[in-house]
Amino acid sequence: MALQFLGIWPDTPDNGSPTIWLDDTPGDLIIQSWKADEETVKEAQRVGSIPDHSTDVPPHETVIRLPANMLQFIPGPSEDTTT
Repeated sequence: MALQFLGIWPDTPDNGSPTIWLDDTPGDLIIQSWKADEETVKEAQRVGSIPDHSTDVPPHETVIRLPANMLQFIPGPSEDTTT
């Protein structure tokens, strides 16, 4: 695993700020952010995703809230240069 730092909450006031890294090998984003509150989790479960997919959050997962100003650090799709 080779992580690349992408960004941290602008003008971070403390040590608990949202941070984003990119795992260079698979291209995964690693995100540290605030856990979503119970109201947000329940609303996400109510809205759901695809038909017949469970809305339970498994023990190995969590729901986070990524602040809008952190979107600037998320890379766009890679350009395919093989075609």
